[in-house]
Amino acid sequence: MATLEYLWLGRVGYSDAWALQRHLAAARARGAIEDVVLLVEHAPVYTMGRNGSAAHVPRGAEHLLSLGAEYVDVDRGGSVTFHGPGQLVAYPIFQIAGVFPMPGEPGRGDVVAHLRALEEALIATVAAYDVVAMRRPPYTGIWVGEEKLAAIGVKLASGVTTHGAALNVSTDLDWFGQVIPCGIEGAGVASLASLGVRPAPRLHDVAVRFATELARVVGRRPKRGGEAVRGAVAEAAAVPV
Repeated sequence: MATLEYLWLGRVGYSDAWALQRHLAAARARGAIEDVVLLVEHAPVYTMGRNGSAAHVPRGAEHLLSLGAEYVDVDRGGSVTFHGPGQLVAYPIFQIAGVFPMPGEPGRGDVVAHLRALEEALIATVAAYDVVAMRRPPYTGIWVGEEKLAAIGVKLASGVTTHGAALNVSTDLDWFGQVIPCGIEGAGVASLASLGVRPAPRLHDVAVRFATELARVVGRRPKRGGEAVRGAVAEAAAVPV
């Protein structure tokens, strides 16, 4: 069975992780590495996607900065969201045509299938902690009732995916109250901790479980990142692995 590599990198600055994604995506596009999922935690940061609006940040970016968070405009889909301590962030670097091929269209990949696979893996991950989550069309991510437990926003360029999914494990949800998360009026936000999971699981453990579930969903065997991807990370001078 083919493998899906993953790397748990721990706490990484958002800008460093974004630069690392671009570096690895270029390496994946030229075939220097295999598909890999980066698994990280960030310090407090708000990111605004391509489909966002200033109205989704009611008190403005300067207010968010005054709270001690970063604010970054990014090139993924979606609107504003928060990343911070206690949240698992997963960045799949996939050559999408190889993972989600479009029938009858050689060389093209199915981005919608990619989104649905991330959701399925997230749903299976939280189920391991006795949390029942589901999809809520037309929105992406996974939900418990009207509370969003995990958000998704991706980018596809040169046939390779970047950005990905963020799952609230023990995140301080007050951060989300400063914005309209994902631009969805009236929606709440949840974490495994807020849903009663005790004790809160270690982020590393949730990361490995998610990587395992995503590998299953795409029909691969999970494997800790090998020499090639570790070399590419080191080459980017981003973080030790």
